[in-house]
Amino acid sequence: MKLTTITQITLDGVVQGNGGASDEDRRTGFERGGWALGAGDDETRAFITRTYQRAGAFLFGRRTYELFAGSWGAVDGMRAHPVGVALAEAPKYVASATLTAPGWADTTVLDGDLEAAVRELKAKPGDDLQVHGSGTLVRWLLAHDLVDELTLIVVPVVVGQGKRLFPETGPDLALEVAESRVDSNGVTIQVLRPAGRPRYATGSKA
Repeated sequence: MKLTTITQITLDGVVQGNGGASDEDRRTGFERGGWALGAGDDETRAFITRTYQRAGAFLFGRRTYELFAGSWGAVDGMRAHPVGVALAEAPKYVASATLTAPGWADTTVLDGDLEAAVRELKAKPGDDLQVHGSGTLVRWLLAHDLVDELTLIVVPVVVGQGKRLFPETGPDLALEVAESRVDSNGVTIQVLRPAGRPRYATGSKA
């Protein structure tokens, strides 16, 4: 399976609270949630739905898993939506050392050697192993060279606070553009593939 990440992100790199600030967000001082609500047009929403529908399996960090389980996995209207159906029909994996009793059907907790577990999943035949949200997990996957493709859904807003996808200091990565489009609301979809390390200038020209 190809490991793909799908992330809604602001122009200043924030991934926290795209659908709204949770109680946990507010306890840590984040108040600017919901910046992605209504941002994309119908084409972008259709693109996101099609992305979910082609998944062979889903991989989550614990927090995103619990948010999805309490919404897409529990609210009748959301469960009936094509995204909810896709999530219900595919196996779900959670990277967590603390989750012991997942309540969403067809969920497996990966609580041991995560790198080995993810590599084993990737070695299986099937469609995409998709990671939605789960910013902390995506950072870890990138640092361990486990990501095959990144989809960034860039919302034209500067939030000014919150967790960023890419750390201020971290590993560098060159990316090649597989697909790029801008919708009628200015939301940009970029499908990117890792391409080794970037090239840097070695010195100034005389």
